[in-house]
Amino acid sequence: MLLTEGVGGQFLTQGVDGQFLAQGVGGQFLAQGVGERLLAHGVGGRQDLPIPFSAAVSGAAIALLVSFAALGFLWREPRLAGIPSYVTRNTTWLRPAIGIVIAAYFAIGLLFGPDTPDNPTAGAFYVLFWVGLVPLSLVFGPVWRNFNPLRTLHRAACALLRRDPDHGWKTLSPRVGYWPATAGLLAFVWLELVAPDRATLPVITIWLTLYALTTLTGAAIFGSQWFDKGDAFEAYSTLIGSLSPISRQITQPTRPPGRPAAKSPQDKSPRGKSPHGISPQGKSRRRDSHPPAQTKPRNSAAKATESPAHTKLTLRNPLDGMAGLAHAPGLPALVIVLLGSTMYDSLSNAPLWVRFVQESRLPAPLMGTFGLLTVIALVLALFLAATTWAARLGSAAPATTAGELAHSLVPIAVGYLVAHYFTLFLFEGQHTLALLSDPLDTGANWLGTANWTLQSLGATPASIAMLQVTVIVIGHVLGTVLAHDRALTLFPHRTAVIGQIPLMALMVIYTVVGLLLLFAG
Repeated sequence: MLLTEGVGGQFLTQGVDGQFLAQGVGGQFLAQGVGERLLAHGVGGRQDLPIPFSAAVSGAAIALLVSFAALGFLWREPRLAGIPSYVTRNTTWLRPAIGIVIAAYFAIGLLFGPDTPDNPTAGAFYVLFWVGLVPLSLVFGPVWRNFNPLRTLHRAACALLRRDPDHGWKTLSPRVGYWPATAGLLAFVWLELVAPDRATLPVITIWLTLYALTTLTGAAIFGSQWFDKGDAFEAYSTLIGSLSPISRQITQPTRPPGRPAAKSPQDKSPRGKSPHGISPQGKSRRRDSHPPAQTKPRNSAAKATESPAHTKLTLRNPLDGMAGLAHAPGLPALVIVLLGSTMYDSLSNAPLWVRFVQESRLPAPLMGTFGLLTVIALVLALFLAATTWAARLGSAAPATTAGELAHSLVPIAVGYLVAHYFTLFLFEGQHTLALLSDPLDTGANWLGTANWTLQSLGATPASIAMLQVTVIVIGHVLGTVLAHDRALTLFPHRTAVIGQIPLMALMVIYTVVGLLLLFAG
């Protein structure tokens, strides 16, 4: 039984006759008794750490400071090549067809299933899809564009109308950037964390209907390029997928005799340099030159190549992939919404915030909306203050510094997502898979998973707590490396290190606050 009430959109797993399905973590029950809550991403608290919590926080801050010092002495030239996550045009219907089949199966429970706790729709939407996109994108890159059913419906409609799906009635202005996706992401996190009855079928149906209509309208007007930066979930997958170690490398097709070879994207860069300012010989460009050129090859959602036969899968340094994420308007806001909403989710489970909401005379949704927007605004204010200060110390343009450094926040956001939602995905994901065999709640077992029981898979409270601290610290260290490498390009040599001091302070603040919020309960 999936109980859908609770602060912060948490999911509760309860079995029949008051017995919890959870088998326990490391021999300990996750929850006991009728009516008690299993806060799936609250397993593993500060008391479960093998070291004092204050020592963990201090160690995390020290690790960042040591990383900053080591980078200043050992990393004196830009090294990240900015290898983009090339995406190719789908010439087959296999992956889109899979996406359509999955969406149709999901719609069975959404449209025809009973609005009861045993309906898998909420778990499939909030856990398997939203949280599951994180590991899928981290491993395989921006995968959602390959399975997005709305993109497939748009492509099919254009085929019937004999229209080019890449072109709409109007051209999408580059100034639009990620702002539509940012608005869509904000709408989703509000639904997940704040909206009343957010796990009931009518609320999910209304939200998904509005999302589908908005997205398909944008695609009809501006063409398929709307999905790249207008679809919140594609943008979300693209951000995280930029950290994937897998990329598609464009190769030269076999050409007829006598025809000159086509130039690669790197060859088209000015004076033979790569899009990230690295010459073929490995020499970096002057540090006091203009910020990295935002050329098409750096864009993870760059235009598709003519044929998938001209690409091959290759391995890359994940930081090279993140450095290849092209800056666009709205990118900082998109990352800040993702980071700030995850922090608010942790805050919403803190006893202090719970008492504050309960004692307030204002409605809980209003208080939740206020809290969500306030946390996002504070995270944004800290980022803008740090980048503005860094630009002044580094003798760079403040107007462009925030956008050029926004990519350094993505590993931090991913670290928070993994730390915060790991146990939710591990335990509630298993429970949702069991419920998916019977979307109509008739006792069926269509997928053969109805009799699954929850397994701890070796997870213990101590291991979960250590994992949470570790991934947050790793995310901040990777963010520090990305910011340092980009600062070497943005700032002149004489101010390259001193200009990063505000960024280092920002990383330490995010780390300490993030750990305090995550373990606030």
